[in-house]
Amino acid sequence: MIQSNAYDYINVLDKALDASDLRKTVISNNLANINTPGYKRREVDFESLLKQELDQTKWISLDEKIANVHLDHLDAGVHFDMAAYGYNYRLDGNNVDVDTENVEMASEQLRYQLLADSVTQEFSRLKTAIGGR
Repeated sequence: MIQSNAYDYINVLDKALDASDLRKTVISNNLANINTPGYKRREVDFESLLKQELDQTKWISLDEKIANVHLDHLDAGVHFDMAAYGYNYRLDGNNVDVDTENVEMASEQLRYQLLADSVTQEFSRLKTAIGGR
């Protein structure tokens, strides 16, 4: 049996794509509830999970860090935006700002495209290493 870490980056990128897709869903939900009294915006934080996982092994190369990532620790969840939780932009208690959500959605669409392109490039590298064209 050959031990290989060839898919380590792809696995982490896959988790990032999942988190990005979840974030787009959450942003859409925030926008859908823009007129719901008392609704508090929600968000997804994948980046801090990845940073925490990578920071556990500080003095090694990025390749080794990625190889040591526990993928089950990278399952992003939905939570209330605690930074804005106490703030109400309107008298009805809703703290969703349409402009902020639209900017977040545009940013997330770009991030998702970048991640998808990165996965494609990783597979292209593997194909080249195997001897394919």
